[in-house]
Amino acid sequence: MSEAKRRSVGRPAGATKASGGHSQSLVRGLTLLEYLSASPLGLALSELAEMADLAPSTTHRLLQALQSQGFVTQESEQGLWRIDVKMFRIGNSFLEARDVVAKSRPFLRRLTAETGETANLGIRDGATAVFLAQHESPQMMRMITRLGSRAPLHASGVGKALLAWMDDEERTELLKGYALGRVTDNTLHQTEALLAEMAAIRAQGFACDREEHAVGLHCVAACIHDEHGTPLAAISVSGPMARIPEERLLVLGALVRRIADEITLQLGGHVPRS
Repeated sequence: MSEAKRRSVGRPAGATKASGGHSQSLVRGLTLLEYLSASPLGLALSELAEMADLAPSTTHRLLQALQSQGFVTQESEQGLWRIDVKMFRIGNSFLEARDVVAKSRPFLRRLTAETGETANLGIRDGATAVFLAQHESPQMMRMITRLGSRAPLHASGVGKALLAWMDDEERTELLKGYALGRVTDNTLHQTEALLAEMAAIRAQGFACDREEHAVGLHCVAACIHDEHGTPLAAISVSGPMARIPEERLLVLGALVRRIADEITLQLGGHVPRS
């Protein structure tokens, strides 16, 4: 493929044609960062070049420029390229700028202090829940989720809480093209069962994950709502079944719901009633 053709292929949706070489390089560099951010295990130069539809030499030149500024790094053993610390700092700055994340942090610490378990905060991105903040349990055996990681909406406490409080029409439209894949043997993988679960979540105000996302782990989650009562985010508490049996799961659910409501009110949101 000619270099002229490469300039018009693989451009992110909505991007306009670059007005000059520097602008074009910037767009290409940002595209490489986007691919790398979605691949935490790293990508080889050839993979990146193919994904961005760029010549390997062009891709390598851009990566070297990004590396010199601390945005990416290359693992010497396998030669894979990964996001570096400066991208983490930028991402963390973005998270802190969002009220829902910054204002939820003290509540996550409080949840961990009161329960002894790991507390998380996540938002919905399409058909997945993305985890943006966490306060780890001090216990030796504890649940840890990498920030930025994703979980299916139907197979996680945070995801089910967000899904339950979505507008009915929006949820129906989402589920039309959504495969209810089984993550564990306990994952709800039939639409009828999932919809019944949504009604139960709205009635009790919190969602339970009973080994649906990971074997041996229980989780409870509740929604944070905006001023219209729309799901803005969800917080959760999770830990091993040995410490969170069924009877404690429901007790923790009431606590998580109460604290989620407190965050909602602090953000100026509205807590809807089922």
